Amino acid sequence: MTFAALQPLADRAALFAALRQDALTAAVDGLGEHRWDADLAAGTLTFSSTANPADTMVTRPHLIATIAPGPRSLLWAWAHPQGDPQGVAAQLREYGSQYGLEELTQSEVPFPEDTGADLDAWIAGAAHQIGAIAVEITGRSPYYSAPIGGGTRAVFLLDAPVPPTTVAEAVTKAPRILSGLDLSDPRSAVWDAARLAGWNMEWTDAGFTGATVSDASGSATFQFDDQARIIGIGSSLGS
Repeated sequence: MTFAALQPLADRAALFAALRQDALTAAVDGLGEHRWDADLAAGTLTFSSTANPADTMVTRPHLIATIAPGPRSLLWAWAHPQGDPQGVAAQLREYGSQYGLEELTQSEVPFPEDTGADLDAWIAGAAHQIGAIAVEITGRSPYYSAPIGGGTRAVFLLDAPVPPTTVAEAVTKAPRILSGLDLSDPRSAVWDAARLAGWNMEWTDAGFTGATVSDASGSATFQFDDQARIIGIGSSLGS
């Protein structure tokens, strides 16, 4: 278990965040074997091909948090020496104040006791949880979980040259993406993906057994069973 009180936010954003992470991975993998370098003073996080260092993808990073095994805690960027007190991460603090989520308003959040024996794996999972929460609250995406030494990870939201996710792209990727996700409420995840992606969405009936999403690329209807699980996706996509 990661930060339990924050998990509902991550669950809601799970589908959209996964689609955006997949798009980031595809863009970065286009460089082949690569490395990343962050220059917070210059405001860049750059992915560079190791075979051809001139082949790069430059992004603008927004530090959200660092998660460190030494103090066994998460430190929000608005309280971090290298963070910006009024930066993007401050939106999470404001959200926490509005909705009474203490974990978002404390500058430093201790790890829960049930981290398990593999602390590296727990920190990696927590970084993805925090990335999804940042996407949910700010509407920005994708995020990047960066190992910065000593087992610590930094979580960034990126302004990256990754095109917006369309309905057509989502439908094409959905079988693969959904097979790797354990959605606690798929119906809410579809609704939230439409909200975050800027798609139009309508429920198909008063029982919420289906949701039709659409944009310029086409439309798709997600069908749900009585436990809100996705049981089918039909689409009508542009050529």
